Amino acid sequence: MGETVRNLRRAPGVCLLEGTVAIHKVLIVDDARPDLMNLEKIVSGAGYTTLTATNGLQAVEISKAQMPDVILMDVNMEQMDGFAATRAIGGDATTKGIPVVLVTSKNQKADRVWAQMLGVKGYVTKPYTPDQILGAIAACA
Repeated sequence: MGETVRNLRRAPGVCLLEGTVAIHKVLIVDDARPDLMNLEKIVSGAGYTTLTATNGLQAVEISKAQMPDVILMDVNMEQMDGFAATRAIGGDATTKGIPVVLVTSKNQKADRVWAQMLGVKGYVTKPYTPDQILGAIAACA
């Protein structure tokens, strides 16, 4: 994972390791404004284009309209939580290929098992470091 993060920093916003796809656009979903802004700062600072949503319903709609390369998704949100949004995105023919990384304070084994059953590509618990976030994005390439 360390090698991937170093390569990300050499080519901001584009991960071009052999056998991987380039990641350009990241959708960040969190209902807590400070968390949303912090994630956006980390991700845009690495050169990625960012999109934002404040609930799962918006995430589903933006995913269909904008087709991000990766989604960073909180779990505890109003209107539609991150688990339900992940299920909806994974169940739609248009968006099912978009990798989802959960970024959440939920750290119970049951939450991780449920996330795995939904097919998430990564699970980062809060509090996190910028390297954890960028590493999770790079791992989706």
